[in-house]
Amino acid sequence: MEVTRVFDCIYYQQKTHPLKKSLGHKKDGKWIYYSTDEIIEKANKISRGLLKLGLQAGDKVALISYQNRPEWIMMDIGMAQIGVVNVPVYPTIAPKDYDYIFNDSQVKYVVVGDGDLYDKVTKARPNIPSLIDIYSFDKTEGVKHYEEFWSDEGADAVEAAKAKVWTDDLATIIYTSGTTGNPKGVMLSHKNILSNVMAVREIMPHKAGDICLSFLPLCHIFERTSTYSYLFNSFEIVQTGTDNLGGEDGDLRAVKPHFFTTVPRLLEKVYEKIYNKGLELTGAKKKLFFWALSLTEDYEYGKEYSGMAGIKRSIADKLIYSKWREALGGNVKGILTGAAACPTKMKQVFSAAGVPIREGYGLTESSPGLAIGRYDKGGATMSAIGPALLGVEIMIDSSDGNYKPGEGEILAAGDNIMMGYHNNEKATSEVILEKDGKRWLKTGDIGKMVDVNGTDMLKITDRKKELLKTSGGKYVAPAPIESRFKENFLIEQIMVIGEKQKFVSALILPAEEALKDWCMNNGVAWTGMSDAIKNEKVLAEFQRICEEYNPEFAHIEQIKKFKLLAVQWEPMKGDGSDAELTPTLKLKRRVIREKHKSDISNIYDI
Repeated sequence: MEVTRVFDCIYYQQKTHPLKKSLGHKKDGKWIYYSTDEIIEKANKISRGLLKLGLQAGDKVALISYQNRPEWIMMDIGMAQIGVVNVPVYPTIAPKDYDYIFNDSQVKYVVVGDGDLYDKVTKARPNIPSLIDIYSFDKTEGVKHYEEFWSDEGADAVEAAKAKVWTDDLATIIYTSGTTGNPKGVMLSHKNILSNVMAVREIMPHKAGDICLSFLPLCHIFERTSTYSYLFNSFEIVQTGTDNLGGEDGDLRAVKPHFFTTVPRLLEKVYEKIYNKGLELTGAKKKLFFWALSLTEDYEYGKEYSGMAGIKRSIADKLIYSKWREALGGNVKGILTGAAACPTKMKQVFSAAGVPIREGYGLTESSPGLAIGRYDKGGATMSAIGPALLGVEIMIDSSDGNYKPGEGEILAAGDNIMMGYHNNEKATSEVILEKDGKRWLKTGDIGKMVDVNGTDMLKITDRKKELLKTSGGKYVAPAPIESRFKENFLIEQIMVIGEKQKFVSALILPAEEALKDWCMNNGVAWTGMSDAIKNEKVLAEFQRICEEYNPEFAHIEQIKKFKLLAVQWEPMKGDGSDAELTPTLKLKRRVIREKHKSDISNIYDI
């Protein structure tokens, strides 16, 4: 059968490789699974119910949930096959953003998950004239359960509605984080999303029936498109949340997945736990652990080890690396990371230990993939993302800006490029360039194409909007500096600063457990993070780290001063308006600069 609309993916699964356990999650401590047929049956009940509510093609319904859940996917399918547009919303956004998104998209219904989400939407409801009603995925007293609108009548009406849905029709509106001004609604068609699904079908390292763990938010296009890829390829999907992954009783060990997508920060947290466990060891075991860790430092994709080097890695694999794999379930064939730059050390450590890490690059506006590192031999390199996806054209535009030779803004064209921003033609015209009969997306990222064994691969060098300009007029790209410094086990987070200043500095959040161990081994009494960051020996160690890494960068890029902070940067605080990280754990630089204004002033004696 031809797959031209996102909901076709589940029907393709039914025809080619139906699953008894297509979609599952843990509820009340028990794992619950739905077969391919059950998903289709429930999605059709939803479609019939939505039509009975009076919804028509083009109407908008918002979905909000703290955790991924099968009900979300069933709603998405049920809406899509009658032309109703899904407006997924991050649960942690500020109240004013709820108001803006609901009004801009003119949502008619909202379906929420558990926690405080019903109260949040109810509070916003008086400000949303288009909003007819609110339903909940969970049965809660005084709240309408979403199964209340399901219907067993009207099958012919659903089939008639499905026949009118075309591949170029709007499937979803995803609102970007809006770090500057109001969020922008990215309009994606069925074709946009499916172009990515089809482009990766031959390059993922798993086969029909394999288990894929889903924990990144479904309201993010990275996980949403991945999910449709899993459905199309008949992979078993097990949904969970990021808080349930690790530990002896965590879902990674319970589910034993073959594949999952993630963001670099979560990989870093797994690495930190592994590293801290190594610190807890003593004697020969501790030496063996760090010896095995040191062997990962020269790892490169496809590199072969023979002789003594091969023997060493065989021993390390049996005694140490195998335990790291067990912590991830023991069956992982591959992990794809995206949404932010992945530090080279993370790719080296996990891949050398037999857990292949590959990096993907893209934007919400590109559905999202533009380039992905391949899992086959010669398909990836540590120093770049990977080749462009099938059907994607990439152009490097160096005509505007102060770029290094060969670098420029990354432009992309293909069927995956968004329809535009909802109700915002001005913003659309600023990022879509019509040239040579094609629509080129101006990504706002800087990069270049590099030749790797005869294959052109995309290398990202920085965000155009994140470039710092010193008082001397020199441009500095903070992301590569931050990525390198975060490879040190003592650094939890770092943000490079220096806009309109004479030199570059950094705000640094030490990794507490690692710093505590360092203090114990270096004669520094541990009385808490607040005291440790003022200790002369600790400050000297971080100065030494700067002196170790600085020579890797140009003189103007080197960190001259730093400020250690005894705080945590989180993706959600209070109502979400003052969070230091985006939902995908990227730095919200404006927020951090504002919060630490006095610390920055002290660095520069302002």
